[in-house]
Order: sequence, then structure tokens, then C-alpha cells
Amino acid sequence: MISISLPPTKKSWTKMSFMSTLYLCPVLDLLLTNIPSELKPEIRLGLQEALVNAAKHGNKLDPSKSVVVNFSVTKEGYFWEISDEGVGFSDNCDCHDLSCHNLPAEESEHGRGLCLLHAIFDQVHWDRKGTRVKLSKQIRNQKQHLLTANLGPG
Repeated sequence: MISISLPPTKKSWTKMSFMSTLYLCPVLDLLLTNIPSELKPEIRLGLQEALVNAAKHGNKLDPSKSVVVNFSVTKEGYFWEISDEGVGFSDNCDCHDLSCHNLPAEESEHGRGLCLLHAIFDQVHWDRKGTRVKLSKQIRNQKQHLLTANLGPG
């Protein structure tokens, strides 16, 4: 079951919670409602990774435990805060180090997913306990975006 609270008119955050599951299509569809179509595939992949981490690794797919998502769309960007009821973890992956992308098979399920979050989102911040992650994707200046898009190979 998915529970969602619509924000009051002066509040820009919406809260959603659902029991731990890997059936995330309806949750992702709701989270992507106000995201521009050109950003949806990339952000969908990142949010799916974060939600799977919370449900599978955090809550151990225990249906009595919930994943909670707070999300907001502003003129500056898109923001998500995803939390679980697990015991937490330590983010040891230096995702700016390319060796993180070539982890051994036994570590790849965890490490590559964390690096994926860092590659997709502009900001990724974990709380000290490792049970909540804050993700953001900034809205690029339209003129800057057009200039970058028009700059082709040499």
C-alpha cells in the first residue's frame, strides 16, 4: 500500500510512504510526475536504485517496515529524501575514484549502485546512521542548457 500526503498550499514538500517491496513502478511514476520528459529516464534509474537500497538492503524487504520519501519540485531543482527503518550502513565508496566502478562481484551490487547515485544526482548526502539519503537534481539555466546543447564536436 502507498500512502501519500499532498502538501498544503504554502508547503512545497510532499510525503509518501510504502511498505518494503521491489514493486516500485507506481511509486516511481508518482515521483516522476512533475519531472520533464528529457530527465525522466536518468532520474527514474537513480530513484529506483535509491528505493531498492532502502527496501532491500535497509529494510531487508520486511513488509512491516516502511520506506518514506519526501520530495519537492522548486524553480531551483528537484529534491528527494528517502529513509528506511534499517540499521544503516557506512558509505565507503569514493565515487569520484574510477576504481569504484570496477568492484569485485561480491561488492558490485552495493558499490556500483552508490556510484550510480553520485553520477545521476547533483547532490547525494547520507545521514550519519546511513538510513536516510538526500538527493537533488538542479534545474539548469535554459540559456546555459541551449548553449551547451549547441556546442558540437569541434
